[in-house]
Amino acid sequence: MTATAFRADPGIPGPGTFGSEPDDHAGIYRYDDLDRRFVAERVEQFSKQVTRRLAGELTEDEFKPLRLMNGLYLQLHAYMLRIAVPYGVLTTTQFRKLSEIGRKYDKGYGHFTTRQNLQFNWIKLEDTPAILGELAEVDMHALQTSGNCVRNVTTDQFVGASADEIVDGRVYAEILRQWTIAHPEFTYLPRKFKIAIMGSDSDRAAIRTHDVGVIAKRNEAGETGFTFYVGGGLGRSPFVGKLVREWVPEQDFAAYLEAILRVYNQYGRRDNIYKARIKILVHQLGIDKFKAEVEEEFARLPRPKFTLAPEIVEGIRARFASPGLERLPAESAEFERSKAENVEFARWSTVNLAAHKAPGYAIVSVSLKPAGGIPGDITSEQMDTLADLADRYSFGEIRVTHAQNLVLAHVRKDDLFDLWRQLDAIGLATANIGLIGDIIACPGLDYCALANARSIPLAQAISARFADPARQQAIGELGIKISGCINACGHHHVGHIGILGVDKRGEERYQITIGGDATLTTAIGDIIGPAVTEEAAVDAIDTMVEIYLANRTEGERFLDTIRRIGHGPFKESIYAAD
Repeated sequence: MTATAFRADPGIPGPGTFGSEPDDHAGIYRYDDLDRRFVAERVEQFSKQVTRRLAGELTEDEFKPLRLMNGLYLQLHAYMLRIAVPYGVLTTTQFRKLSEIGRKYDKGYGHFTTRQNLQFNWIKLEDTPAILGELAEVDMHALQTSGNCVRNVTTDQFVGASADEIVDGRVYAEILRQWTIAHPEFTYLPRKFKIAIMGSDSDRAAIRTHDVGVIAKRNEAGETGFTFYVGGGLGRSPFVGKLVREWVPEQDFAAYLEAILRVYNQYGRRDNIYKARIKILVHQLGIDKFKAEVEEEFARLPRPKFTLAPEIVEGIRARFASPGLERLPAESAEFERSKAENVEFARWSTVNLAAHKAPGYAIVSVSLKPAGGIPGDITSEQMDTLADLADRYSFGEIRVTHAQNLVLAHVRKDDLFDLWRQLDAIGLATANIGLIGDIIACPGLDYCALANARSIPLAQAISARFADPARQQAIGELGIKISGCINACGHHHVGHIGILGVDKRGEERYQITIGGDATLTTAIGDIIGPAVTEEAAVDAIDTMVEIYLANRTEGERFLDTIRRIGHGPFKESIYAAD
């Protein structure tokens, strides 16, 4: 993939040139004329398709694949439009546009998802072309958010900022965006295909739950390379991604992914939707056979067409240059004084801040999980204010996390107290990142036609039960994940406590799993007993927390205690009455 081949490969528009225009938001990739022309053409095309559907010239069956390729779903009560947020990074200009769309075309809010995207749940079909047109004005779209294609590539929400970062994952996520968007071979895969990239020793992207998970790293010579995992995925048949290659040189990054996708495209099932994901193919072939097929395909790819040239990487990396960080002392007297004087600010600082690579700065996680609230939801008014705060305190940039929260990545420690006060004023200063109140939940039966049970009311009930921030911090790290059906959009399989909505003779019930893990030591949680009612599920979690607190050793997390004492004590206490 040379600089020219990257653009000229027939049928692969590969939007984006490198360093061709000024950037008013440092650290954020900006589209060029080719990107914008490509998106505009798709908007015009879909507008005509919507017109034909409204006129009755297309049936719903004929229209369905067309709307899905443009991120438009038909849910229980209305159309849902899923907006792409490549690798979870937004400018404040884009964020304000999302706020405006929510106010103008929806019900005044948006919902952030575990793919780092945004969903509007109350869209009218006739408004969709206008919405996509407005998104295009700020270099946004809904491509790669649905359909059997390579979906929005996700990465660590702290990229470019975290103290433990080794390689900036945004660079390679952007390369994959350009490589895969409208790729003629990979637009009609056997099933949807999800990729995640991490570039640090801490897995904040849950890479082994993806079809392909990538670790970007450096060898002893300082060269960049990648470890590839393949065949992860949750849903009806959960699998943990398996190592397929320990080291892929940077120049072969796109080529190796191409080889994986070609093998999947050739052998993946198309006759059974439940067996179409790459995880099933890897499981059935076995990892050794799958590796051999990939290596054979990789060796056949012609060079230099599939070689990732250094100038391409450097050109994209330049577009992600760090913002103008000041030279600051590592410690801030103002920050320390504010913590000493305000216990709520100190509590928030303990769990909502992460270490920044630059002295005097911090990474701020903004929780979208208020006690009793809906995980991932944010109002247009909150979005407007948060955009103002990001302009003032974090270089006009906002990140989306796969845990349905937001991030301001570059905040001076001296500014943290002022920022916290203003976040608190709009209900966005909940101190629960990584704690029991930081629940991941899908929309469930309140919106989704596939769901068996509601996720949102259960998440609200749990967070209300554990609303006390002091109690949450005393419990420590504990991740609850809720899915309204077996498709596992809430990632319940890898929750420390996972909850799955099921239909039991026409009534909503909830199946509980424990021991899941979404880090590099990925584990699928185990079912501990029969499904229970919503009220019983909340009580069960309370019981499990008390058992954990009674049995943990000093410094031991909930997951550590489960691994040490096993599931027995938890199961026995919950089902003792049975």
